[in-house]
Amino acid sequence: MKRTKINNLLKLENTPGDVLIKGWVRTKRDSKEFSFMEINDGSALKNIQVIANSNLDNYSDIEKITTGTSVSIMGKLVESPGKGQKWELQAKNIDIINIAPESYPLQKKRHSDEFLRTIAHLRPRTNKYGAAFRIRSEMAFAIHKFYKEKGFRYLTAPLITGSDAEGAGEMFRVTNLDPKRVKKQGEMNFDQDFFGQESNLTVSGQLSAEMFALALGDVYTFGPTFRAENSNTSRHAAEFWMLEPEMAFCDLNGNMDHGEELVKYLTQHAMDECSDDMALFSNFVDKSLKKRIDTILNSEFERISYTEAIDILQKSKKKFEFKVDFGTDLQSEHERYLAEDYFKKPVFLTNYPKTIKPFYMRMNDDDKTVAAVDLLVPGIGELIGGSQREERLSVLDKRMDEMNLPKKDYWWYLDSRKFGSVPHSGFGLGFERFLMLITGISNIRDVIPFPRTPGSIDF
Repeated sequence: MKRTKINNLLKLENTPGDVLIKGWVRTKRDSKEFSFMEINDGSALKNIQVIANSNLDNYSDIEKITTGTSVSIMGKLVESPGKGQKWELQAKNIDIINIAPESYPLQKKRHSDEFLRTIAHLRPRTNKYGAAFRIRSEMAFAIHKFYKEKGFRYLTAPLITGSDAEGAGEMFRVTNLDPKRVKKQGEMNFDQDFFGQESNLTVSGQLSAEMFALALGDVYTFGPTFRAENSNTSRHAAEFWMLEPEMAFCDLNGNMDHGEELVKYLTQHAMDECSDDMALFSNFVDKSLKKRIDTILNSEFERISYTEAIDILQKSKKKFEFKVDFGTDLQSEHERYLAEDYFKKPVFLTNYPKTIKPFYMRMNDDDKTVAAVDLLVPGIGELIGGSQREERLSVLDKRMDEMNLPKKDYWWYLDSRKFGSVPHSGFGLGFERFLMLITGISNIRDVIPFPRTPGSIDF
């Protein structure tokens, strides 16, 4: 008999009779004549109850089943007399695949997030993390669906790069040089390295996406990016996923329109396709989540300039840990104040000082600010960071000189501005931060299957 997944069983309107399920025992209780088991196979938040009658041939073995044990069960699907469940399974045959020992660490119903991070290989078996990673999977699908519907082309940007898109210098080096030989020489000779020059793991697929946008029109990249930033905050990880659309013939306003449409689309998709899992988070993780999602879906995102934001922050009576001055980058506390306390909804900040932004952002007419944009959202702070790109070769040339960037490393980028350059825009959306936004999970480590953070690479 072919196996049926539990999520499909739970959707049935009429019983097909006998079915075969395979999964793990979440709970088990025994009476004199029966054993009751809750079985979950990961396909849905809900379990299905299985009733094992004592007249089964291997009932003495069934009595030894423990929490976490994997089983294969064939039985008759019948209407359940119990509340909160439509179906239950009357077992005709139970095969024990693997008995979980008493040392199985998920015996209790609730464990702290800190503890579960130490067993990241097992935490998806809990309700909370099973739900989180089903939502993550569905959101990845929704991203591709959204861009397919809008006629974008998907680009797989390289993970190994010879350039630094952000100019931050906090990158992981990629090398096959022998450490013993490097130590003996007293330096790293990149001429002898695999690529013949210094190379790193990428911090962004943006520069590659720009090249393809100037050929295919509208493109997007979606994949892992890396930052060698020694940060232990709840919003940072060394390896994380970025969604980066890049659009030809698009200005800053079009960029913001696109970002707002995207966030609302993905949020609505989560509500439509992950209703049970989303309900878990609004009921048990973050009581304010439903109101936040309603705000995202039903309000028009605010749009103000960086200068206006600085003025609001300086005039506020809020005591910030970090001082607010024009020309400084906003901290998380500033971003969250604007989105949570002042506007009480997502807000786009535009036109940042050029001194705190990368070389590729389009210079404004005041020669002091650039056409940058960040989207700040309640509970998170910055969700999106982007800009209209500098399409004018002479201005880009001057900007790179001001920042002392080696033009020889970016010859291909400058080349794109020589041959049919056009206005274009794009942004990066932190995938894990978006997941935090719609689930209420407060730590980025808990929306990544196996988080990579300073001092931690256990799995």
